[in-house]
Amino acid sequence: MKIQFLGAAGEVTGSKHLITTNKGKKILLDCGMFQGKGLDTDKKNRNLGFEPSDIDHIILSHAHIDHSGLIPYVYKRGFRGSVVCTSATRDLCSIMLADSGHIQEHDTYTFNKKRARKGLPPVDPIYERIDAVKCMEVFIGVSYNRKFFIDESITVKFTHTGHMLGGAVATISIRENGETVTIAYTGDIGRPVNRILAPPKPFPQADYLITESTYGDRLHKDQINAENELLNVIHRTCVEKRGKLIIPSFSIGRTQDIVYSLNNFFNEKKLPRVKIYVDSPLAVNATEIFRLHPECFNDDIIKVMQDDPDPFGFNSLYYIKRAEDSKRLNTMKEPMVIISASGMMEAGRVKHHLANNISNPANTVLAVGYCAPHTLGARILRGDKEISIHGQRHEVRADIERIDSFSGHGDYKEMADFISCQDTAELKKTILVHGDREAQNKYKTYLGSRHFKNISMPDQGEIIEI
Repeated sequence: MKIQFLGAAGEVTGSKHLITTNKGKKILLDCGMFQGKGLDTDKKNRNLGFEPSDIDHIILSHAHIDHSGLIPYVYKRGFRGSVVCTSATRDLCSIMLADSGHIQEHDTYTFNKKRARKGLPPVDPIYERIDAVKCMEVFIGVSYNRKFFIDESITVKFTHTGHMLGGAVATISIRENGETVTIAYTGDIGRPVNRILAPPKPFPQADYLITESTYGDRLHKDQINAENELLNVIHRTCVEKRGKLIIPSFSIGRTQDIVYSLNNFFNEKKLPRVKIYVDSPLAVNATEIFRLHPECFNDDIIKVMQDDPDPFGFNSLYYIKRAEDSKRLNTMKEPMVIISASGMMEAGRVKHHLANNISNPANTVLAVGYCAPHTLGARILRGDKEISIHGQRHEVRADIERIDSFSGHGDYKEMADFISCQDTAELKKTILVHGDREAQNKYKTYLGSRHFKNISMPDQGEIIEI
């Protein structure tokens, strides 16, 4: 049996790990899209490294696009196996993949206008919204903590990771020639205390562990301080400077975390009297899906919901769907908070809000999660004085703030604590994925101090025999 690492190998995007059994069965762990360089990643996304029709099953850890975003593409190219995931992940994919298809269409349309001006022929989007809709027919939603038989020799069991709604460790057992090999794939690991989600849960013992390393070189601040810092940034920007606070945020998970914190501030009468806008149709739809999956919630939010039936809504909060209403925000002069996708500032409506507000020193841009090194968000956070948005140069004069503790990824200690449910004496190999090399090297050293052995950091395309 072998595993080939076709994405998120030495980088934090494009998760795809291909298991090929001795009998030739092909199982893909995640099918993520490379993100972070706009259409520059188009070639990497189109060149999969495998023939889609050869894949028997995709086991999906969670719905984030860097883990699920190429499922419509492989479906378009002939994949007709099953996509096995939790029920909440399936529901989120039904809206997230359609949204991704819309983005592919829009970005390709814009790109083709530039090509036309240069006399170049148009290109086709990698996939369209209709492909995302059609691919949902191959999804199978599975409850947490249930052993699911994919076929007569392969089972999978999903357990909570606390990273996002529906996020799970996939523990896969493959029986061949009278022997069973167990592979645990963590996907992305959440934090032990989450505002909304149930905490990460121990998962069954594995022979081989494939695990993320995004924050392998970082420790987070505690969440109470993060919430107080959010409140302070709102006060500094909207009350003292009378400006706009732009919060680029992933529509799924991070946005709901922030809204839930603001809802609590509102209930406690701590929130300044400013309007809060969630400017993302996807976030609006995702919030409805959150309400459908209380099995993913922690005890605290369930208790809050006994007195506050809608923890994602309050009087000064407005959800925006229509594009004309989004554009209207840029002509409004009063102080406000705008929460808009995407979190890495690479796509979506937030780019328009940045273009209209980043040159005003009264305003603030607040990053609340990880930004891959080549993204617009990373350039802003590292202090670039001028940035390009939609081909136009903009001087960065707004305040730039960052709160990492809203991240859905655990830090290196939290990740190590989580995977320490495994008996390291029984683990044959630990494989680090979904992290840049600097973070992985530091995390590998730390894991060594926690008695993990035989730790591997595969390169793109590398094959490991197991």
